[in-house]
Amino acid sequence: MSRKGAMIVGILKLELFIGGATSLKDKRRVVKRVCDRVRARHNVAIAEIADCDLWQRCTLGVACVSNEARLVDSVLSRVLRDVETDADLEVTNWERTII
Repeated sequence: MSRKGAMIVGILKLELFIGGATSLKDKRRVVKRVCDRVRARHNVAIAEIADCDLWQRCTLGVACVSNEARLVDSVLSRVLRDVETDADLEVTNWERTII
């Protein structure tokens, strides 16, 4: 549904397991690559929001803003699919909220 002047915000929280990481440097390399790719492909904001000091765990937050809920839902679904296809990590949990 679209209303004039409406602002729809979508939030996607991704909990990741990075099995191949043996140091924070390995983890940060993977996380930076994933974040850069998602930003470039989907025009969303993305950042590491938790588990910053754990070698094999990462929690990412993704945000998308539009005036149409369908568009926000579609973009966040594509982001999730994109991250799930990365061979260097496993999505262990995710939450999507649309406000």
